[in-house]
Amino acid sequence: MSTSGSKRKKNRPKTKLGIPDLEYSKAAVLRSLASPDSRRGYQHAIDEFVAWYCSEPRLAFNKTVVLRYRFYLEERGLAPGTINVRMAAVRRLAYEAADSGLLSPELAAGIHRVKGIRKLGSRLGNWLTANEALAFWQSPDGRTLTGKRNRAMLAILLGCGLRRRELSELTFDSLQRREERWAIVDLVGKGRHIRTVPVPNG
Repeated sequence: MSTSGSKRKKNRPKTKLGIPDLEYSKAAVLRSLASPDSRRGYQHAIDEFVAWYCSEPRLAFNKTVVLRYRFYLEERGLAPGTINVRMAAVRRLAYEAADSGLLSPELAAGIHRVKGIRKLGSRLGNWLTANEALAFWQSPDGRTLTGKRNRAMLAILLGCGLRRRELSELTFDSLQRREERWAIVDLVGKGRHIRTVPVPNG
């Protein structure tokens, strides 16, 4: 066999990824995420998948195997939202592996077609009533400087629906007067999406 033929075989994308390949692809995924919260979530999701994937030797990284992983998550009784986050991380892992030449684009495309779980019904949660939100806002002592600051932060969280990270990165320059009302302008949120958030009056 010629040297050039050996080189082409060596550089051919794989169907089975080892720990070094998976770790390399995971690092590429994490580098592509701007939000620290997203990085933590994706790292946990990818680590869980890698542990499952490596528990059964000689598994190919393809659509069938990723479907098996989704069934495994369903059998664990995880919520649809949790499963969908896990699947998004696996799809991103396959994309980065293909982009690095470790996985064939065809296998990555097949993995990308594995959908998450459809969410049925309404979203559950502990929603605050208007009176509970008012009591929560008034809980810091308004007579102290720290209490006034905390009340202002709670008012923005409750009134504008900001995430904690968005609030922590907020500056006075972001608060501007637009069309006779106040708004938080050009707020960079999750996924680097930019939006303008109206500030309620009073």
